[in-house]
Amino acid sequence: MALEYDLVIVGAGTGGYVAAIRASQLGLKTAIVERGKLGGTCLHEGCIPSKALLRSAEVYHTIRHAGGFGVDVSEYSLNFPAVQDRKEKIVDQLHKGVQHLIKKGKIDVYEGYGRIMGPSIFSPRAGTISVEHDGEEENTMLVPKFVMIATGSRAKTLPGLPVDEDRIMTSTGALVLSEVPESITIVGGGVIGIEWASMLADFGSKVTVLEYLDRILPGEDADISKEMLRAMKKKGVKVHTGAKVNGADTKIETNGVTLSYEHKGKTVTIESERVLVSVGREANTGDLGLGNTEIQTDHGFIQVNEHYQTAEEHIYAIGDVIGGLQLAHVASHEGIHAVEHMAELSPEPMQESLIPKCTYSAPEVASVGLTEEEAKNQGYQVKTGKFSFKAIGKALVFGDTSGFVKFVTDENNDDLLGVHMIGPHVTELISEAALARVLDAAHWEVASTIHPHPSLSEIMGEAALAVDGNEIHGG
Repeated sequence: MALEYDLVIVGAGTGGYVAAIRASQLGLKTAIVERGKLGGTCLHEGCIPSKALLRSAEVYHTIRHAGGFGVDVSEYSLNFPAVQDRKEKIVDQLHKGVQHLIKKGKIDVYEGYGRIMGPSIFSPRAGTISVEHDGEEENTMLVPKFVMIATGSRAKTLPGLPVDEDRIMTSTGALVLSEVPESITIVGGGVIGIEWASMLADFGSKVTVLEYLDRILPGEDADISKEMLRAMKKKGVKVHTGAKVNGADTKIETNGVTLSYEHKGKTVTIESERVLVSVGREANTGDLGLGNTEIQTDHGFIQVNEHYQTAEEHIYAIGDVIGGLQLAHVASHEGIHAVEHMAELSPEPMQESLIPKCTYSAPEVASVGLTEEEAKNQGYQVKTGKFSFKAIGKALVFGDTSGFVKFVTDENNDDLLGVHMIGPHVTELISEAALARVLDAAHWEVASTIHPHPSLSEIMGEAALAVDGNEIHGG
């Protein structure tokens, strides 16, 4: 028997379940097909568990340096099993919260693997979802008016570098480590790689980062990358850029991994207890049934228009599976937009330049809009303002004065083009800059906003003033 719905969402990650809730609010009869747990990668194998571990690393680091705050700690130790237990409790609590929201929204959930069927006895057009259940012979057939693909992504690997999630891991394996490795080599110096480098270094591991490009955090402003490199070296992290890993020569032994890489024309060998591969993510589209449709892909990512419609206009796709900025908050907003478009509410297309990006290392990194280099390449006459946390009283009180905030503006009309920051709690500060971008604010309008004293947010006003050389507390 076929069951009819207004919307069937394949995948219940952050994008999928948020879209389902919004669809329910709009009165659409909605179903979710998910073979794993509600919440997807972000909740169970990504954003939340990694940030829980990062918080524990931050606390451990603070205790190790408590003397600087006038607090003498004679005895302390790292209980890593307890760290992992705390992480699991947080994930479990949030998972129960998502389950409650889905139940509250009267959204049906089908556990199993969903595939898109072509035209059949169930429907004259592609889009019927066949749900394969573990241990059951018959599939459940769902016939929707609209389909949303929200199947997410998985970690990429490198040829010749066999991932066993033990000696050679992706972030999935790293999240379930039973103990902190004495040493680790991280292949990839992007967001995930730097977060893990920061965390494991704070836990006491000897960390080496190998990055293929000429700088770490290559998606951020060059000044941010330079400052992060300095911060990583201060932690004792060894960073090698321009390093091409030669996976074919990898040797996995019971006590570690021997890895070779090309650097400045030479072959270098490095030994460590474990290797973490962090070289990006690829879309989960295999065996999804795309061949039964007119849906197009590019390098594995589903192609969509500004409203997230595929070549089959009743089939939408959102989140990591379509590429772009692979961020949980992006997937959520894409899902809401797609559902509102189905409901003919005429939502405004989302602009990538208005989306904040965050790296939760220590120090944190956050940005929105164009980097200085991007702005110049697009033909803008640019002026910038930069202000250090060293002159912010609350940063001194907090005990961390590393980093700065940088404003990038249009010299011709003062429009704010981008804001880039590195330092304490900047992932909380970035929303002010994001709002300024949404409102098309000028830097002087941010400067005219009264920021409370003492607060870390004062750096926003000072950096904005610095664009015209008018910062108050600058030396």
